[in-house]
Amino acid sequence: MSGRVEDFLAAQVAARGDAPALSDSLGTAWSFAELDRAAEAVAQMLGEAGVQAQDRVLMLSENCASAVAVLFGCWKLGAVIIPVNARQTDAEIRRIVDHATPAALLMTCDASSDARDHAARIGAVEVTGDFGSLYLAAMRSNPDPTLRDVAVLLYTTGTTGDPKGVMLSHDNVRFGGMASAELRGMTPDDLVYGVLPITHVFGLASVITAACYAGAAVRLEARFSGAKLFAALQDGVTLLSAVPQMHALLMQYTKEQGLTQLGSERLRYVSSGAAPLDPAWKRKAEAFYGVALQNGYGMTETTAGVCATRNPIGSPDISVGPALPGVEVAIDDAVPGGGEGSGEVLTRGGHVMLGYYRNPEETAKVLDAEGWMHTGDLGRLDAQGHLHILGRSKELIIHGGFNVYPPEVEAALNEHPQVIQSAVIGRMKDGDEQVLAFVQVAEGDRVSGEELKAFVGARLAGYKRPGRIFIGTSLPAAPTGKILKHRLLAAFADQLD
Repeated sequence: MSGRVEDFLAAQVAARGDAPALSDSLGTAWSFAELDRAAEAVAQMLGEAGVQAQDRVLMLSENCASAVAVLFGCWKLGAVIIPVNARQTDAEIRRIVDHATPAALLMTCDASSDARDHAARIGAVEVTGDFGSLYLAAMRSNPDPTLRDVAVLLYTTGTTGDPKGVMLSHDNVRFGGMASAELRGMTPDDLVYGVLPITHVFGLASVITAACYAGAAVRLEARFSGAKLFAALQDGVTLLSAVPQMHALLMQYTKEQGLTQLGSERLRYVSSGAAPLDPAWKRKAEAFYGVALQNGYGMTETTAGVCATRNPIGSPDISVGPALPGVEVAIDDAVPGGGEGSGEVLTRGGHVMLGYYRNPEETAKVLDAEGWMHTGDLGRLDAQGHLHILGRSKELIIHGGFNVYPPEVEAALNEHPQVIQSAVIGRMKDGDEQVLAFVQVAEGDRVSGEELKAFVGARLAGYKRPGRIFIGTSLPAAPTGKILKHRLLAAFADQLD
């Protein structure tokens, strides 16, 4: 299956170049041939700026056509793309820049006011071409030959709060795109709704790459709106992948229009990821959409997909389904998982990352000599081979479809002079995980939750900021001083709603 991601685009250009490839909320609409020309223009522009093969290019963006042109343009040049959500703060971006040492930064300012702010701060200059308008800050070319096969670096945050660059190869991204397209039965007749960020593995591999492989068109949306999604579903969208919060907001918007069901004539596939499915909520969603609600499981390190369901409407199954074709899943019962047959979820196959960039120590912790990825998630396999996720041993919170890593939030809170220590956890409510922070201050200190929210607001992207901050003079702790996170909700039960 070896090849490069841009080969998918070349195949579409050769077979049906005039067919629609994507459109966005700015009014841009490109065929596959036009997307290819835009990508060529990006590659030429970067080359003229001194970017070489195996250089890194960091893109600050929100979903738009120009961002997709940057992806394919970097791949055509042989460079490695680092897609970063423009809503991240300057401090967060600076940590990634310091680690990855990119040769250039590109910003999609027309689609993102946050990208525009970053561009102004660093003195980026506008460049225009077949790709539209981008802002460029050229740095220093420093090709890294170890990245020869790498297509993308996607940054997550490690247990210390430091960024980790997940190295996904061209084969990884191709595998993920093909698996997603085949799971959904994508064809050139499909129109995929693209509101999940393409700076995240799901949007990049399971939406953009999958659609390009299958020849489907993508309608890109920079930010979620129930009204915009409703309009898109009434205007030809056939495939919708979203997180529970998006589904809930769409249903609320539809209800406000006096409707109880969506009534879309073309919608044929709906999935909900990034959170466990509640059986009652699943039934409600299927009655609303009129099609089955599918579930799945994956992570950045596995190019999104590991397992997914293919259930008929009304199925009581709330697992994340069996392993995708070409993917192996196993349970390591040496890791306690909370019941017989449970343990840490392991996975192996063409979807597993190459490792963490410039971080062999962390790579060795999760990738073993036999090729198994140790996910850190706890689960069990049922008699049908369907995976049930029981918990996240890494404490990752998925809020609004975005990954939130507690150590990073805790580090921001702990910078406040009156904070002794803090602990951050997620709590499922109304179909989404809330970010809850628990802060210890000294006896007699006076600091409010609003003050702390304002303090971390300058240090964290909006989706990472705690929705609730609980303040006390002590936090439940073991004799070693380690905070016992599983006791936090009980300790602050009188303040919880």
